[in-house]
Amino acid sequence: MKVLIASDLHGSAYYADRLIRIFEGSGADLLVLLGDVYNHGPRNPLHEGYAPMEVANQLNRVKDRLLVVKGNCDSQVDTLISEFHFVEDACLVLGGHKVYLTHGHVYHKDRLPAICPGDTLVYGHYHAVLCEDVDGVHVLNPGSISLPKDDHRAYILMDEKGAEILDLDGKRLAKMDF
Repeated sequence: MKVLIASDLHGSAYYADRLIRIFEGSGADLLVLLGDVYNHGPRNPLHEGYAPMEVANQLNRVKDRLLVVKGNCDSQVDTLISEFHFVEDACLVLGGHKVYLTHGHVYHKDRLPAICPGDTLVYGHYHAVLCEDVDGVHVLNPGSISLPKDDHRAYILMDEKGAEILDLDGKRLAKMDF
């Protein structure tokens, strides 16, 4: 199984469209969003192209291949325009390798969930790319696709062998083997 993971769209219809195009061309089986899908949040600027309803329409088109983790800016009202569910956290198994998916406002590199060395934690929230090992746990963050704090609009491509963090032009920013 191949998975494409992104985070923190914050209502950007432009970047939702780019992400879905990349997903559809990637050969990935599943698109995972790590929260903060529609709302721009109180600390972020209201960016050009802010169109949460359009984002919902775009994501609803791929709902059968979509897993969305709830972020700290996502609310119950967001579910009213979504034809998919928001989950608190999720765990995938890729070739016997466990991957814990969360937004990042609770669990992150400095506060690991109860997972084992060799497992992987993937989270968003911080709007900055991260790829490192922490106490034997593989830790990845794709950053924000629409409002990056590190100038990298990026996503993760992951399978049972490892993960790559790529920018929107396909340039590899980081790689991790499992």
